[in-house]
Amino acid sequence: MSYFAVAVGREGDDWEAAEVDLDAVADVEDAAEVMREAFPDADLTLLFVDADDEYLTVMRLDNGDDLRTFGSDAEYASQSRLGEALLGDLEPEDTEEIDTEDEESISARPTELDAEPVGEADLLGDLGVPGSTLLALCAKEGMMPSDVVSEVAGSIGFAEALEDATGA
Repeated sequence: MSYFAVAVGREGDDWEAAEVDLDAVADVEDAAEVMREAFPDADLTLLFVDADDEYLTVMRLDNGDDLRTFGSDAEYASQSRLGEALLGDLEPEDTEEIDTEDEESISARPTELDAEPVGEADLLGDLGVPGSTLLALCAKEGMMPSDVVSEVAGSIGFAEALEDATGA
């Protein structure tokens, strides 16, 4: 299974982004180390992993500690070595309390979730992307993981850094 991974770091008000290699990652601590190495002075580092244009993993590291993870679908853990490394220990997200009718969280209502999200959907909530929005984006018909990352980047404010790093 192929993947694309980009780390995004914020130091003060400035965002930077860089593609990262996760081939040597055996567990979430290895992924956290890749994030720390990419942006050693960042007060906030995010990692976005798009696997086969089907699965999205988002990881967050605050001040080099307090690792939090979200996966769009638990199935990714059973589909690849990297998926197992990043999501294997996570519990399913409780989607019963997600308000998919919230017009402010997303402009188009999602279809029903046909995936089993895992981890912490609200890991970007304090940055302006509540868990309901992240879940709705992942569930929206036709949205690919790269589209979700672009939407999140626009909402949080690192779209330009992402574009510079990926050329997209």
